[in-house]
Amino acid sequence: MALTELALRGVVAGYGGTTVLEQVNLSVRRGERIGIIGRNGAGKTTTLATAMGLTQRIQGQVLIDGVDVSFLPTPERARRGLGYVPQTRDIFKSMTVQDNLRTGLQGRPEARLDEAYALFPRLHERRHNYGNELSGGEQQMLSIARALMGQPDILLLDEPLEGLAPVVAQELMSSLSTFSSERGLGCVLVEQHVALVLDFATSILLLERGRPVFWGPTHDLKKRPELLASAIGLKSSAANSVDVAIQP
Repeated sequence: MALTELALRGVVAGYGGTTVLEQVNLSVRRGERIGIIGRNGAGKTTTLATAMGLTQRIQGQVLIDGVDVSFLPTPERARRGLGYVPQTRDIFKSMTVQDNLRTGLQGRPEARLDEAYALFPRLHERRHNYGNELSGGEQQMLSIARALMGQPDILLLDEPLEGLAPVVAQELMSSLSTFSSERGLGCVLVEQHVALVLDFATSILLLERGRPVFWGPTHDLKKRPELLASAIGLKSSAANSVDVAIQP
């Protein structure tokens, strides 16, 4: 049965006894695109990691289709339909692009590789190259494509555009939007580039020091540039255009 909704309810979480997130609520359904923004250290990555079971959950629940999975290990959450692309571009650099993709199949038909190549044609061109021969953008495409080989219903992406040239970033986001729309893939995107997030996401979670200061439709947040200015450290004029990256 396909996963239809991931939800965090009143989550308090952190690492080694240190609390990072406080009372975070979030939900994403198949086909929805959620963005998480905030200053560096606001808890964006921790939110994704908590959904995957990679942090110390102190309070609250992580729900998959209404069932509390807070005590389930990460592999079991993945089996239930969650995909995760970490900030580290988690690929095997000593393996070819094609073999990297095969590791994500987990016994599924190899014909699924064609879907990855259709989504990222550049990977098809580079399919016989090793991971360490790829550019940063190509490595990120490979990391995302490998995660998609597991057929997740909801994909969590942690700063997939970091260090990429603008044209490559646009290409990658366009491919993700197309895949989400055509296949009903739910996405939760953590990203520093506010304009791209607001263009991609249907709803936004805005964090400040681990606490949510806004959660709702993107178009509502766009009407409140002063909130962006306060929560992510932009000047008022920049917040109105939001055509900038979040400042440290």
